[in-house]
Amino acid sequence: MNTGNTTSGKLNKLYARDIMTPHVKSVPQSWTMQQFSAFLSDNNISGSPVANQEGQLIGIATLKDIADFHLNSVDSSYEEQLSEEEKLEARRLRMMIFEGMAKLPVEVGDIMTPIIFSVDEETAIVDVAKLMMEEHLHRVFVKKGEDLSGIITTYDLLKVIVDEAAS
Repeated sequence: MNTGNTTSGKLNKLYARDIMTPHVKSVPQSWTMQQFSAFLSDNNISGSPVANQEGQLIGIATLKDIADFHLNSVDSSYEEQLSEEEKLEARRLRMMIFEGMAKLPVEVGDIMTPIIFSVDEETAIVDVAKLMMEEHLHRVFVKKGEDLSGIITTYDLLKVIVDEAAS
């Protein structure tokens, strides 16, 4: 009899510790966006936990945070309501502001999301997947006690599904 549950017994026996990527690298909140972008590119990743000066995790920064920052800093929809003279003045002021901003680099702490979603190493992967779906997350950090021990990404969950289908 089919109960509608297609999850195999193997998936129900996997825990966060079984599929996580260990040794997560965090970045300091004081890094500039340029340093952070280079770090993501060099490590072929799309996000990283952010640590304060004491090494405590205080948030997460991702490629999306960088994109959101750039989008929010270049909103020109208001210009449709300005006269030509006002547009020229707005452009002149923007140039002054951007020149000033170039001298003060944006730090990771300025763009990060100050919330960290984490699960315990003993959390069933089905529960990890539910959390990621409910919160629209692409990554969840894994902890052993209070210590960060790994990360689970959507890629890790997809790999489990593909591996299970192949077996």
